[in-house]
Amino acid sequence: MKKRKNIWLKLYCLVLAAFTVYFLLDTFVITRVYSAEGTGLNTGQTQAAESTGNAQSGAASQTESGQQSEQSKQDNTASSQQSEPSKQSDDSSGKQSGSANNAITKSAEPVITENSYLDENISITIKEYEAADTVIYVADVQLSSAEYLKTALAQSVYGRNVTAKTSTIAGSANAILAINGDYYGAQQKGYVVRDGVLYRSTSAGREDLVIYKDGSFGIITEGQISAEQLVKDGAQQVLSFGPALVENGQISVSVRTEVGKAMASNPRTAIGIIDDCHYLLVVSDGRTSESEGLTLYQLAQVMQQLGAKTAYNLDGGGSSTMYFNGRVVNNPTTNGRTISERSVSDIVYIGY
Repeated sequence: MKKRKNIWLKLYCLVLAAFTVYFLLDTFVITRVYSAEGTGLNTGQTQAAESTGNAQSGAASQTESGQQSEQSKQDNTASSQQSEPSKQSDDSSGKQSGSANNAITKSAEPVITENSYLDENISITIKEYEAADTVIYVADVQLSSAEYLKTALAQSVYGRNVTAKTSTIAGSANAILAINGDYYGAQQKGYVVRDGVLYRSTSAGREDLVIYKDGSFGIITEGQISAEQLVKDGAQQVLSFGPALVENGQISVSVRTEVGKAMASNPRTAIGIIDDCHYLLVVSDGRTSESEGLTLYQLAQVMQQLGAKTAYNLDGGGSSTMYFNGRVVNNPTTNGRTISERSVSDIVYIGY
C-alpha cells in the first residue's frame, strides 16, 4: 500500500514539474506570433508574409488604377483648366504622400559625420552631456514630415517572446537613428498600435504616448479612451510604458515616481517633442562607475531643459540603447559589469 502511494506521489511530482517547465518555457522562451487584433493566432504566417500578400494586392490595385488612369488621361487633356487646380490639390493633400515622393526622389546624397546626418528631409545631431554623474546622449531630430518617425517590431512580427537587439532591428529597418521602444512583449496588457495597426487593446491602466499622423504627441490613460478610438482619431503609434515626464512644458512626475520596483538611478530612454516635427530621442547610461544613471524626475528635468513640450519615458535598464548610422552610440548594460544590448520587442526610429 505504501509503495503504491509513493508511485502516485512520484507521478504527481513528475506532472507538476513538467507543467512548471512548460509554463516557464511558454512564458519566457517559446515564440508565438500573432496577427493584428481580431484576426486571432497567426499560425505559421508572420507579418512579413502578410506584408508580402498586401504588397501583391497593392500591385494589383496599382495595375487597375493605372488602367483607369490611362482611360481618364484623355479627359484630363480635354479639361486642362480643371487639371491644374487638381494637381495643386494633390500636392497639398497630405504630408505623408508628399514626403514619400521626397524619399524616392532625393536630389542629393546626405551629409554624414560621426554625430550628425543631414539631407533635404532629415536632420539629426547627436550630443553627449553629463549631469548627475550620468552620461546622457541626446539626438536632436528635425523632419520635413512626420512620416520619417517610425517604429519597427523585432523580426518584423508581433508576438510573445519575439525579440532582437535594437541594433539588429534598426539594421533590418534601414534606420538612420533608433532607440529601444516600450518592450510590449514583456507585458501581457497595454495598448499596442504600430503604423496605424491595432495589435492589442487590453488596458493596463498606464499612461501611453500617442503619436498621431501629423507627428504630434498626446498622453492618454488606458481605459479612459479605447485603443480602437485612438486608431479612429489618427493614432499611428501607441507606446505603453510610461510615465509621461513632461506635459505642456511642465514636469509631470515627482521625485518619488518610479517604474515598478526599479532602482532610483537607472539607464533610461525617453522621447520628446519640441515643435512640429522637431523631436528629442534621449538615452542615458547607468549602473556603472562611469555613469550612475538617472531617476525619472532627473530624466524629466533633462527633457524639460532641452525644450520638450511633451516627453515620455520608454523602457529602460538593460534595454536602453541608441543606434546611429550603423553603430550603438551608448553603453547598454543590464548588470553594470558587461556592456551588451538586451534583446527587445521593438524600436522607435528615424528613416525612409
